[in-house]
Amino acid sequence: MDHAAKWKTPLLKHPYPKLFPLLMLASLFYFCSGIIQVNKTVEEVAVLSCDYNISTKELTEIRIYWQKDDEMVLAVMSGKVQVWPKYKNRTFTDVTDNHSIVIMALRLSDNGKYTCIIQKIEKGSYKVKHLTSVMLLVRADFPVPSITDLGNPSHNIKRIMCLTSGGFPKPHLSWLENEEELNAVNTTVSQDPETELYTISSELDFNMTNNHSFLCLVKYGNLIVSQIFNWQKSEPQPSNNQLWIIILSSVVSGIVVITALTLRCLVHSKYYRTIILTLIPGSPNSISMGQRLSEVLASVIPSSRFMETLVSHLRVSPSSVHPLDRRFSDTYYVPRSLLGTGVTSMSNHSPQDTF
Repeated sequence: MDHAAKWKTPLLKHPYPKLFPLLMLASLFYFCSGIIQVNKTVEEVAVLSCDYNISTKELTEIRIYWQKDDEMVLAVMSGKVQVWPKYKNRTFTDVTDNHSIVIMALRLSDNGKYTCIIQKIEKGSYKVKHLTSVMLLVRADFPVPSITDLGNPSHNIKRIMCLTSGGFPKPHLSWLENEEELNAVNTTVSQDPETELYTISSELDFNMTNNHSFLCLVKYGNLIVSQIFNWQKSEPQPSNNQLWIIILSSVVSGIVVITALTLRCLVHSKYYRTIILTLIPGSPNSISMGQRLSEVLASVIPSSRFMETLVSHLRVSPSSVHPLDRRFSDTYYVPRSLLGTGVTSMSNHSPQDTF
């Protein structure tokens, strides 16, 4: 008689309490043949295989039990499935896939060793025909922290907050700058009593007048997540008065430059130098409006006898005394008494061509 027959398991209406001694066999099986390990994260789906194939006809002749450590998870008896409250609405069995169980929306509390036990009736009693164990490891990774701006608690002081949630085990948060740890304003850690997941946040104040590069570092177990926050100080903006001064200075500078360039062009142009409306007091040969008048009249009525007489009165000899006279040796000058005649029409001919 084999060892399993010594159990003499009676055909009980509620045989679940008798299943706990089977954990001893599960432990022996674990040490003899090793154990399968399944790694998942919170909220994922885990499929744990019983690794035993039977036909659908045999379902009425066997019992399938899934246990986690010392608690029941699921049982299949006479083809009917029963799920225990802790796993209800998120656990089911797949008889087509080696009688696996599927656990959805994994929780941290689902961590542990699951044992599949299959009993088959022989000679009026159920005997263990198969036993296997699967180690389920459920982890909860923290996402990359987020850093948000909380405003300015005081002048030139900025406050930021680093936050991450949904991880396990209990985390530790630190602020670093240039590999040196900084003093946080407020650090809080909380745990959800139902999911056992942690949330951690921390605030940091810094001077806005300097450039900064902060590292928010979160450690949990042997894992790390982090986020970087860079701050560039703003350049001072000019006031309204300073802005107007800058605009006015730019306009004046532009006018000066344009005027200088214009005068330079006039000085070097033989045609336009004859219409310079410059009057130098004290100089008998100053450039005046009279010169312009003579040139305009000569261009309008060059063949008139009147024009010849008028030009003879307007023409004067250039002076070698004044610098402008020496520069414009062929410029014509007129007395002050002939200014203000009101002539408005001009010709495209130069004064030299007219005379």
